[in-house]
Amino acid sequence: VPIHGNYRGYYAKRPSPLSDPRLQHIPPKTFIGARVLDVGCNEGWVTCEIAQVWGASKVVGVDIDESLVEGAWRRRRTLWSSQGPDAYKDSTSQREQSKEEEEGPPKKKRKRAKTSSQTTELPTASGAALHTDNALKARNHFPASCEHEFGSLPIPPSCSRGKEVFPHNVSFRCADWTGTDIVEDSTGYDVVVAFSISKWIHLNALDAGLTSFFRKVHKVLVEGGVFILEPQLWDSYAKARRLSDTLKENAKKLKLKPEDFQGVLEEIGFRHETRIEVGEGGFARPVDLYVKS
Repeated sequence: VPIHGNYRGYYAKRPSPLSDPRLQHIPPKTFIGARVLDVGCNEGWVTCEIAQVWGASKVVGVDIDESLVEGAWRRRRTLWSSQGPDAYKDSTSQREQSKEEEEGPPKKKRKRAKTSSQTTELPTASGAALHTDNALKARNHFPASCEHEFGSLPIPPSCSRGKEVFPHNVSFRCADWTGTDIVEDSTGYDVVVAFSISKWIHLNALDAGLTSFFRKVHKVLVEGGVFILEPQLWDSYAKARRLSDTLKENAKKLKLKPEDFQGVLEEIGFRHETRIEVGEGGFARPVDLYVKS
């Protein structure tokens, strides 16, 4: 029984399974060059997309279910086997563009040669989006039948491609992250993603456990880091609590509701940046972006 929301084949049932629409609505530069933690990663579809398409330098997916984590590693290999030769170029150019924008135009040391900053505009959000669009196309270069017939392609060593390039920039851990630290936490993250998990943490760990989760996210984020939260609607709790007697009893003890989360997060030290309405039908939920202030 998936009492933690650990459903098998969850992402295959969502609209647009090849590219998550929630990621497409987030500002394109959020992930570029970032260290990202995806809590409740399930079978790694979002985790891998952030690593492969959105220019992140390192993405860690963590999930409480070992079988889902095993599926996430398989997803990583499948995507590597289907991506085209341009995927590497697009992911590295995104990071280079972002770095150039942060550092500004290079200092002029020679007058003879024109620097790239003299002839090309600095990167913009639309430029990042263009690179992302190219990466999305490149990730499905080979049909799925190739892997089914010939098997997965071997992954070359990171020394030949770089550790910040897919698939070397994504890894997975099996842990109950709400109560257990993982090795990567010590370095901190620029972005923490929490898609479709707030309800399950809430029902299993009550108000105190959810608040503790929010505090831990604040702790592992660097200053100015972004917390991307998809708060599941209160109406959806009714169906979830029927999965077990424990969840049913826990639901009766809850005082906080999703509309209260912003106040809790602001007390902890987050600033609410924006709310994005994403999805259709049963998958229509808001996504909130918070910044550690």
